[in-house]
Amino acid sequence: MPENLPIHVKCLVVDDEPLAREVLKRYIEQMPTLEFAGECASAVQAIIFLQQHPVDLIFLDIRMPQMNGTDLIKSLKNLPKVNFTTAYSEYAMEGYELDVVDYLLKPIRFDRFVKAINKAFAMQNGNRPSAEQELTVQEKRQEPFAYFRVDRKMTKVLFNDILYIESMKDYIKVVTNENTIVTKQSISSVEAMLPEKLFVRTHRSFIASVEKIKSFTSEIVEIGKNEIPIGKLYRNNVMKVLS
Repeated sequence: MPENLPIHVKCLVVDDEPLAREVLKRYIEQMPTLEFAGECASAVQAIIFLQQHPVDLIFLDIRMPQMNGTDLIKSLKNLPKVNFTTAYSEYAMEGYELDVVDYLLKPIRFDRFVKAINKAFAMQNGNRPSAEQELTVQEKRQEPFAYFRVDRKMTKVLFNDILYIESMKDYIKVVTNENTIVTKQSISSVEAMLPEKLFVRTHRSFIASVEKIKSFTSEIVEIGKNEIPIGKLYRNNVMKVLS
């Protein structure tokens, strides 16, 4: 492992799932200390990429076709810092034996992602992070937010301003107190970005701000003059959150 991380950390995402890569890319783009260096759909692609583009930190899936993440680590001579990302908890012990920075279990939430970054910086001198260093970005800033790409610009949206989010095939509509923005992104990737205590998925096409819900039935939630449907698959969780 390298002894120190630079101020701007170049990050590589290696995962055979496009949605997983998309989520991590958006997380990286929200952190001013991180730089998205690229993405690979397999360990073999990652080996080729690393030969031409050195990076500081890898977000690495474990279970991939042809060659898994642990084999990739063992094959590299100059190993960057590594965060494992996987849906399988049984690999945790092997990950720590390989001296990875952290083990992120999918679906990865943004606050958990930030803790992993804090660990990477804290370990630059061989130290584990203190409780203060492990405070998430959400806890440190008064107004948590996310960036959405709109007309080639990254537009800042405060979580507290969001009323609801609606999926429109390959695009999403983010409705806020002041305006509405449309961006090309899947609703599942947005759901992974949002704090679960503040938002609830009510339908395959809708996410609602829990705080903005004024009334509800078993079929809909009301936010201002808008009625947001509750899908059958989401009803039990919505009722649990709202009660």
